[in-house]
Amino acid sequence: MRLRRREPKGRPDGWTSDVHPVLQAVYAARGVLTPAQAEHRLAHLLSPQALGGMAQAVALLIEAIGAQWSIVVAGDYDCDGATGTAVALRGLRLLGATRVTYAIPNRFVHGYGLSAALVESLQPTPQLIITVDNGVASVAGVAAARARGIRVLVTDHHLPGEQLPAADAMVNPNLAGDGFPSKALAGVGVMFYLLLATRAALRERGAFAAGAEPDLSCLLDLVALGTVADLVPLDFNNRVLVEAGLKRIRAGRACPGITALIEAGKRSVPGACASDLGYVVGPRLNAAGRLEDMSLGVECLLTDDPSRAQLLAAELDRINRERRDLQAEMVAEAEQMVFGARATDAVGVALFEPSWHAGVVGLVASKLKERLHRPVIAFAPASEDNPGELRGSARSIPGFHVRDALAAVDARHPGLIERFGGHAMAAGLSLRTDDFDRFAAAFDAVAREWLGDEVLQAVLDTDGELAPEHFTLQLAGLLRHAAPWGQAFPEPVFDNLFECRSWRVMAEKHLRLDLRDPRDGRVHEAVMFNAYRGEAPPPVLRAAYELGINDWQGRESLRLLLRHIEPA
Repeated sequence: MRLRRREPKGRPDGWTSDVHPVLQAVYAARGVLTPAQAEHRLAHLLSPQALGGMAQAVALLIEAIGAQWSIVVAGDYDCDGATGTAVALRGLRLLGATRVTYAIPNRFVHGYGLSAALVESLQPTPQLIITVDNGVASVAGVAAARARGIRVLVTDHHLPGEQLPAADAMVNPNLAGDGFPSKALAGVGVMFYLLLATRAALRERGAFAAGAEPDLSCLLDLVALGTVADLVPLDFNNRVLVEAGLKRIRAGRACPGITALIEAGKRSVPGACASDLGYVVGPRLNAAGRLEDMSLGVECLLTDDPSRAQLLAAELDRINRERRDLQAEMVAEAEQMVFGARATDAVGVALFEPSWHAGVVGLVASKLKERLHRPVIAFAPASEDNPGELRGSARSIPGFHVRDALAAVDARHPGLIERFGGHAMAAGLSLRTDDFDRFAAAFDAVAREWLGDEVLQAVLDTDGELAPEHFTLQLAGLLRHAAPWGQAFPEPVFDNLFECRSWRVMAEKHLRLDLRDPRDGRVHEAVMFNAYRGEAPPPVLRAAYELGINDWQGRESLRLLLRHIEPA
């Protein structure tokens, strides 16, 4: 891995002296040059009316609410889909809908999204289906719904394919020609925007009595969770949404389910930050969709009873532990495939093991992508009853648009891929088991054409050296909550030269080190997770690290969270 210093994207201007100079430099390296660009106030949100298709969608929704149609929200089995479903149900009820329920597909029975199988399972037949975090690729599912006389409103954020479904209305910032300035909305964000626009239209019609307009800001904790967990870029608009949601959580005004999930992960609710949503809450919700039924996660987010929320969070925590054990086993098998006797030299890596679980292959692909710095697709049988079909989950590296790569494979080998969809960094697909070897070769061929040596070298961007006087608990706390850090707006990482005074192994795989700063002689505690490979750290090393806080047994101390070490 190569360390690369971030450069400021302009000259900072207008900051007052009470804004820490390190924070000013960190902001400048991310394009935030003025105080206004760091003010994540809801007043700065982009207008919902700027989203394409919004007028038709609002008109359809107002008709459904006014006539009290039966509505089914068709969600997805990941965290974005679960939070989006909860936002839809809570929001529609606030706007006056009384006959609204939800349906989450079972990945092993219905497949992904609004499939024809999911439509057929809806009993009694609803009058309106609203998709959340899916639908733009559901050509057959929308057709099946329309054939049964069901109206369909699609809300999605995924990239469209060559054919769009014949929905009654569709809202998706990534449709061709859509002028919405932010293409980074998560599925839950698109649903929230639809609710905002519907409330505005109802307000214009005089639908609310004085002082009785519903407060949709109560949904922002859910919006924040889904946005962070789905790894969409945290552009300014998404940072506004996430920061508003985090403020609700810290103030103790989150829905009971989110509070219970944070506590199940042994994190502080008043001190919650974006990484807690991404690494603590999100995985516990996702585990239900991966191994069992995401309805359990949706129910946790819908309940207003704290006791029930705690019971559901405990069950989600149990499933997540099961998921971690299964993931560790599958990752070990995948690493043996890649690094063992049959080591692969593929640039685009495709892996398949008949015993793997289809709900966990995305996590396997993610872990191998990090180790190899290659695009990776992991496959498992679609189900025990259907070993002839494979489900694959792809994870990519910067500079390689994996969905476009799958489209290239599909164009060169028509019929090889049965279905595919996704984003630049993640995608899903299905193919026949007998075609795996042919697909693996075709995917590797595209990767070899598209990826040069420079892209295949992992790079870790840092914010440069931290001065000795800035190694403080105060700065660590400031950086933790200065902004909602995340995808495309990364948490500050610094790099410095240290002497390794001592080290030991924790839990057979983690490193705990004492690092001496040669400039002032101070020794700092440091940890590096999943880093022990049987070798001692270099006696003098350059480390890339986050300035962290260790709050063991309620006492806070400074701790460096190492991201990379190399000999000095």
